[in-house]
Amino acid sequence: MTPDRYLAALPADRQPIMRQLRAVLLKNLPKGFHECINYGALGYVVPHSLYPPGYHCDPSLPLPFLGIASQKSHIGLYHMGIYADPALFAWWVAQWPLHSTKKLDMGKCCVRFKKAEDVPLKLVGALARKMTPKQWIDMYTAQLRPRRA
Repeated sequence: MTPDRYLAALPADRQPIMRQLRAVLLKNLPKGFHECINYGALGYVVPHSLYPPGYHCDPSLPLPFLGIASQKSHIGLYHMGIYADPALFAWWVAQWPLHSTKKLDMGKCCVRFKKAEDVPLKLVGALARKMTPKQWIDMYTAQLRPRRA
């Protein structure tokens, strides 16, 4: 499957916001991230050309960083940096009320939006610019070291 096919297969009411999210991410993600289908959704990963070891759970996969998915009851934004970097998490939480009147619905790295109009595209774009592939690789490998020791 390709990103275009993924989007085309979505319900008609979800296609516009998912296309907008994709455009925001492609415009704002730093150079080096690669768009693909990852875990059945649109993924933005660090390719093996930049990080040859790949994802520790399955080294044949590139290192995941960000994903967007149209789930049954919500639109999901999955950002691994929010989970791994307390400063980035704090920034996100502080910025949220400046961009949305909705209550922040969030898990460890998943932000859930019940409706398309709930997605703060400008804030998502700002989040996408916050971490380069090298910064993500450095953070990821630093967090792996204690587990492997």
